[in-house]
Amino acid sequence: MPDTSKLDETFSALANPTRRAIIARLASGEATVNELAEPFNMSLPAISKHIKVLEQAGLLTRRTDAQFRPCSLNPEPLKTLASWTEQYRTIWEARFDRMDAYLKDIKEPQNDQ
Repeated sequence: MPDTSKLDETFSALANPTRRAIIARLASGEATVNELAEPFNMSLPAISKHIKVLEQAGLLTRRTDAQFRPCSLNPEPLKTLASWTEQYRTIWEARFDRMDAYLKDIKEPQNDQ
């Protein structure tokens, strides 16, 4: 069972659409804060706050490269999150299977008439 405080931190960090977009961008490779800020209509300090939340949750790391501090995705918390949600897959699949069977039943023409 994963550490629930880390799981809470990950869920909390991912609850914001801006932070999810930053994670999606970092999935394609490292980026500077300026590069991460480009698609958003917000200040650099606001983007920096989002980056700080993601960094505290362990979802991204920074390294020093001359005057730049590029950000990179750390997939470990996402793996933990995926592992936690995986335990519920059989429940979801069983419910989808029941719904599929029900929809097939109501779509089939009634031969009783």
